[in-house]
Amino acid sequence: MKLPVKQKTQFSLVYLLIAVLVLSLVQSWLLAPRTVEIPMSRFLALVREGKVERVSVTDREIRGTLKPGALPAQQPGAGDKVRSLFGADQSVDTFTTTRIPGIEDSALVKELEQNKVEFSGRVESTFWRDFLFGWIVPLVLMVGLWMFVMRRMGGGTTQALSFGRSKAKIYDRKELKTTFADVAGVDEAKTELMEVVDFLKNPKKYQRLGGRIPKGVLLVGPPGTGKTLLARAVAGEADVPFFFLSGSEFVEMFVGVGAARVRDLFEQAKEKAPCIVFIDELDAIGKTRAGATGFAGGHDEREQTLNQLLAEMDGFDSSKGVIIMAATNRPEVLDAALLRAGRFDRQVVVDKPDVRGREAILHVHARNVILAPSVDLHVLAARTPGMAGADLANIINEAALLAARKGKDAVDMADLDEAVDRVIGGLERKSRVLSEKERDIVAHHEIGHALVATSLPQADPVHKVTIIPRGVGALGATYQLPLQDRYLLTRSELEDRIAVLLGGRVAEEVVYGEISTGAHNDLERATEMARLMVTQYGMSAELGPMTFGGGQQAVFLRGSGLSQEREYSDETARAIDGETRAIIDKMYDRVRGLITDRKPVLLAAAAELKAKETLEGDRLRQLLAGDLVEERR
Repeated sequence: MKLPVKQKTQFSLVYLLIAVLVLSLVQSWLLAPRTVEIPMSRFLALVREGKVERVSVTDREIRGTLKPGALPAQQPGAGDKVRSLFGADQSVDTFTTTRIPGIEDSALVKELEQNKVEFSGRVESTFWRDFLFGWIVPLVLMVGLWMFVMRRMGGGTTQALSFGRSKAKIYDRKELKTTFADVAGVDEAKTELMEVVDFLKNPKKYQRLGGRIPKGVLLVGPPGTGKTLLARAVAGEADVPFFFLSGSEFVEMFVGVGAARVRDLFEQAKEKAPCIVFIDELDAIGKTRAGATGFAGGHDEREQTLNQLLAEMDGFDSSKGVIIMAATNRPEVLDAALLRAGRFDRQVVVDKPDVRGREAILHVHARNVILAPSVDLHVLAARTPGMAGADLANIINEAALLAARKGKDAVDMADLDEAVDRVIGGLERKSRVLSEKERDIVAHHEIGHALVATSLPQADPVHKVTIIPRGVGALGATYQLPLQDRYLLTRSELEDRIAVLLGGRVAEEVVYGEISTGAHNDLERATEMARLMVTQYGMSAELGPMTFGGGQQAVFLRGSGLSQEREYSDETARAIDGETRAIIDKMYDRVRGLITDRKPVLLAAAAELKAKETLEGDRLRQLLAGDLVEERR
């Protein structure tokens, strides 16, 4: 408490000194006699008239005093009025004149002697000029340059030498308004984190039985699932300070800065306990210390930062109320030392929500949006399988923007459907004008997908078919609406999905007798799915129930820019290629027979799709069932 008092006293003394200096300057200005500048010719005339009392001569000017009444009265200015208020003399008896080069001093002296003018010489002082331009100006420039460089490097002059200070953003209790009511679709994760909240509110409840709260809680899940939001909700529910920073903020180009920032972060957290420290994107500093070859080593800045983090997590006591939370979407690359007991000993999986979770998330984000009575968020949730919370929030926002752009009073289902198409396929490319032939090919291609999906028992129902270009390369799209979320797929279901992907290419071949480049993405996805059936799912009769290759292993663990080492022989590789090709050929022949048998339905539906550009609902189902063909008959 003494340090702030001293600072206040110092500042008061400084202000007092400044005030005294200003008052002295004002006083000297007020009491100084009025000085008027006159030309050299006027000065010589006054000398000859005997009106000059005394002068002081320098190399550049002549300064002197006149006899009373030598000059006529001058009009008072603004400054003279102020001087008169303080009783200053308003008479003009002091003058200055600039010497003309070429006039010799002897002639001037002779003129002054003849007219009995008292005169003296004066050496002009250059001290203040030399001091100003020799010291003050260079010093100011150097200080200004130093402040600019330090501000760019350290975030300001107050932090110029504070590279080791933590960059964590500290949110006070009053700033944290997020609670568990703002989080939906992750009920299991909320239940796990409620224990952390309860500990921060009632620590004695656990300590009396000898229990110990986990030191660290690691939130694991895909991007956009709400990991950061959950951490904020925990801090808001517990009503404690919240330290937020990203893993990348520890690492700098200077050696030792990251470790220093880790130490400073934990010191600040201990001072504000109970609190929550949240490190987002933990994989930025927590990657495994083993390289691509599997050998540990190195002495880089990131590794030092990680070592310091491990040491700090070992050194602090969680009973003090400091909870370390972190989030990552790449848990497979984290160092094993981070995940052991005593550090991040509790992992909470924040997965993508199911249909009920998506509906709950949509309700949360739609609270501040005016929805039309016809809006059914359950249908919208069913249309968005595999989407995370961030995607659903984006859909609600896009729908609100679309409705506002159209001047509507509320967001209706059409706006939400359009928003889903935007998020999935991208913006509508109205500038991309297809030729008549291209429109025909795209229409038959998309109807081929839809027709196969309708004809196979294990395929998801078709929701909408469109030939409106979207995004970068999509010239059309077929949207399927799963009846329920699936977590397991049988061999027949995978084969039906491959068949649906091949439906567009086969339709082009049946109708035109040739194929186009439009099936590139379909073939890529179908081949990948067939290869997974062989290498990862053990669905090959020839190779048996075995797995081959890294499969879902992260690219980072395979080495940077190096090809993955194969774990099987060339003979096995040829067998894998053969089995993958056999699955694709089998499905291709199956789809060709199906589309050939229903070619009239394909042609009729494609014709209407080309005319309307988008088909959905009951009309689409009627066309795919062949009702239009029967009506024409």
